[in-house]
Amino acid sequence: MSNQTELRCIHCARTYRADAVEYFCPVCGHNNGILDVLYDYDAAKAELTREQLAANPDRSIWRYLPLLPVNDASLLPRLQVGCTPIYDAPRLASELGVARCWVKDEGRNSTASFKDRASAVGVVKALEQKAATIACASTGNAASSLAGFAAAAGIAAVIFVPAHAPPAKVAQLLVYGAQVFSVDGTYDEAWELCMEASAEFGWYNRNCAINPYLVEGKKTVSLELAEQFLALTPGSFADWVVVSVGDGCTIAGLWKGLREMHLLGILPRLPRILGVQAEGCNPFEIAWRGNGELVPCAARTLADSIAVGHPRNFRKGMNAVIESGGAFVSVADEEILASIPLLAQRAGVFGEPAGVAGMAGVRRAVERGLIHRSESVAIVMTGNGLKDIKSAMRSAGEAIPIGPTLEELRRGLHLEPAISTRAVATH
Repeated sequence: MSNQTELRCIHCARTYRADAVEYFCPVCGHNNGILDVLYDYDAAKAELTREQLAANPDRSIWRYLPLLPVNDASLLPRLQVGCTPIYDAPRLASELGVARCWVKDEGRNSTASFKDRASAVGVVKALEQKAATIACASTGNAASSLAGFAAAAGIAAVIFVPAHAPPAKVAQLLVYGAQVFSVDGTYDEAWELCMEASAEFGWYNRNCAINPYLVEGKKTVSLELAEQFLALTPGSFADWVVVSVGDGCTIAGLWKGLREMHLLGILPRLPRILGVQAEGCNPFEIAWRGNGELVPCAARTLADSIAVGHPRNFRKGMNAVIESGGAFVSVADEEILASIPLLAQRAGVFGEPAGVAGMAGVRRAVERGLIHRSESVAIVMTGNGLKDIKSAMRSAGEAIPIGPTLEELRRGLHLEPAISTRAVATH
């Protein structure tokens, strides 16, 4: 059985038994009544010691079951999720102007994004409730991860995506057999439709902004980070952990996992959190700079995975930065594009636009004096670059066309591609 004790509303602080509510606080409603999953941390501490973790052969997020809301372990999915690699990237650190830099490559998950962590937990919870169908709205990655894990579990998936979602992500959905609805509207409109449809047809709702269990999957990236740093640099940790921000669920989970590993005595100290948004869609940064509340905005950015003008998990996401003493920054789409080849050429990691936005944010934070040049950063790269080939080609240019002769090759060796990758990398 899970060590979960209850659910607490982050708005009114009311607590509920897990079986007493479905998704959110019934008093505060789905816009404000986001719930947090609470655990018996004394029990978890007895099960998750350094020695026990070191001896655990499970190389997935399920090694952290004492801190996950899973009641029936027989329902765990067969697909690999978690235990993604982390790379020390000294050349990237030099480029960004920081003392040290590590990159955690979440593109190595089963459907090639960070969202697999959340979907794995979401599918387990749907199976525990004996749901026949699970649904979500997504700009791409949450949808493809849900489709993959639902297929592996044998449960139907219904997906709502905005019409501008990258074709590669939509292809993943269809290949996995999900029923896909391309909504002629924004992500926020697709989200509202999914909410209405789930209530109307009785589908299990995977939307992370209202389903408290999905954040529990997302926090496992930090549980891993704490363990990985224990092996890499015992007794120390990065000064900053950096991640791109859309609806606030990812950064909220990141911070929760760090706090829990600190509570368990595995993480020596807590880092600051840097949340990175696109300039064309930065409601978190605007609210943080003005010490104000959320003001929804239009979403105008090529980084589709963070194109969320009305973040539904605003309070949890904002708390992560405020409680950690961190910061929000936003970067232009041109900076995001330039970061795709830069990350690939300096660290060997190929990321999609939202995945590399965090790296662009580090440079911006250093320029503003938010991150000192003597400090270290751990960047969570959230999605593989093959998710959005169109943006990758825009960032890297095109191949040099030649005929099949040595003379043609000699000519080509003196030519530059249409967009110089060196120029982009040092932008």
